[in-house]
Order: sequence, then structure tokens, then C-alpha cells
Amino acid sequence: MSTPLELQFVTSAAEFSQLPQTGVPEIAVVGRSNVGKSSLINALSNRKGLARVSKTPGRTQLINYFSLGDTAAVVDLPGYGFANAPARVRATWQPMIEGYLLGREELVMILVLVDGEIGPTKLDVQMLEWLQSYDRPCTVVATKHDKVKSAVRDKRKRELAAKSGVEQRDVVWVSAAKNVGIDNLRTLVRQWLGLSSDR
Repeated sequence: MSTPLELQFVTSAAEFSQLPQTGVPEIAVVGRSNVGKSSLINALSNRKGLARVSKTPGRTQLINYFSLGDTAAVVDLPGYGFANAPARVRATWQPMIEGYLLGREELVMILVLVDGEIGPTKLDVQMLEWLQSYDRPCTVVATKHDKVKSAVRDKRKRELAAKSGVEQRDVVWVSAAKNVGIDNLRTLVRQWLGLSSDR
């Protein structure tokens, strides 16, 4: 097992201008509601309660900022798609997310989480196409690997990559519940952030 990322929750913000102005590299986590963003952050840090996991989609309603020492950060954005939140709250999410993804100079990589069990939704494809149109660096992370039956995994991996518009080798498959692929993703995160293996 690789060394967990030593993430610490710092703050939540309604817009990216309210986030700490540290100048350190950041990785963002985006995806539809209920895709497993909080579970993934907890798995990367090996701390169950770091990011709040809810059975109700859409509980992440602000930009959540996690520091990695004083050298890097991971940022969790509100989930898109179905969410059990008032319409007036949901209406603030798109400008909040777009503002951060386009305006945050510290951002070095965007992890677009896609549900590996059901594949990319229309909203996932729209997000990927939107990021690519702005030439933003992004990586598809397929969650819930454990929910995909082993007999159909190879086929699902080909289909998910094709629908996401990326090469199959470029999709990172993980399961936060079963700790599948978490070591590999930790290694990639450290590489993107320019960190040593022990941070």
C-alpha cells in the first residue's frame, strides 16, 4: 500500500476567489452527484471521515478545499446532475464550478469521475467536451470498479473510454470501497502535483 495523502480540510467557499491564495498546485475533483467524490478523497487519504459522505446526492454544495501540507491542495467541487438541494442553490453551482475550473491559476489537473457501473452520462460527456474545448487538463477516473462484474469488465472499460472520448489506457479505474486502484491514483496525484512519494 502506498503512503496515504496527508490531506487536511481547510475551508469551504461559495466561489473560488474566497479560497486560500497559496499559489501551490491544485487538483480538482468533479463529477455528477453520487459518483463517489467524497469516498475517493477519503480513500486517497485513508481517512473515512475527512470528506463527508452522504447517501443523499448533492450534499457537497460548496467548493471544499483540502491542503496537502504547504505544498499542494485537492479541491472537491459540487456534483452536477440530480441533487437533493433547492433550485436556488443548484443554480449557483454551474457558475461556481465553471469559475473555478477556468479561473484558478493553481489548477494543474481535473479528475472527472465517471460511474464505472453505468458508464458516462450525457452530463459527463458534456463536462469532458467542455473542458477539452477550453484545453483544460483532465483525466477520467472510473469509480465503483467493484460494482462491475468481472466477466464484462474488459468490455465496459472499452465502452467507457470510447464514450468519454479518451484512450482506454488513459482511464484510471478505482474502487474506494475495495481499495482498487487507489495506490495507482495516489502515485499519479503526486506526479501531477510535483510531490515526493512520502507526501
